[in-house]
Amino acid sequence: MALFFLVIYFIVIATVIEIHVILFRLTDLKLEVSRFQVISLMTGTGFTTGESELILGHPIRRKLAIFLISFGAVSLAVIISSISNFLSSNMNTKEVIYIAGGAILILGLLKLPFIQKTLSKLFTYRLKRNVEIGDLPIRDVFLTEEEDDLLNLHIYKESSLASKSINQVITEHDQLEFVVLFIKRGEMKIRTNLYDTKIQEGDQILLFGNEKVMNENFKNDINIMEEQLDKQIHVPIDEHSVNNKKSP
Repeated sequence: MALFFLVIYFIVIATVIEIHVILFRLTDLKLEVSRFQVISLMTGTGFTTGESELILGHPIRRKLAIFLISFGAVSLAVIISSISNFLSSNMNTKEVIYIAGGAILILGLLKLPFIQKTLSKLFTYRLKRNVEIGDLPIRDVFLTEEEDDLLNLHIYKESSLASKSINQVITEHDQLEFVVLFIKRGEMKIRTNLYDTKIQEGDQILLFGNEKVMNENFKNDINIMEEQLDKQIHVPIDEHSVNNKKSP
């Protein structure tokens, strides 16, 4: 009886996982990410990956995550209790069978295209009505189309933009599919006269627009940034100490 109870309960767990995979997908989360994060939340393992920010930064996904974490904790307790009472004849599986049937029924309904379309619209409506745009992750605010991209461009002395303004380097920028959001200079953020401001070495320019357009127009500066960042990553850790030892 206890073994039958465990089998039924594992069916409930598998069904709950599939239900939440579908719900996460309806919030525009990719299938492979949804499945991994659902299992991670339920088991309490692996959720600290970078992809977890996609869950934490989305209000509807956060609510689903709270249920999964709670359900996972309860499930572990139930499984341990079931194993410890494996030889007990007092275990009642009737309620668990009802729960399993209900979960399977919900999963079947969620697989219907009409239900998925309705829930997707409901989630979108609730986001627009109840959530401030500042609470949404960058991906949901800016990167709504496949060609959209955010570029944080670091400026070095070799960059074509160094000591020049964007107007001087790209004369017809207003006809192109990108905008400058701000220029970061140390602790200061410049938000006015962005296209006429002379760019200095060490500045960071945050750009938003069509990925292909930005890659074409800032190709030289992007290549220099990637080369410089690559050099920083591969500098030997003891190089500085070696140079200090050689100096008188």
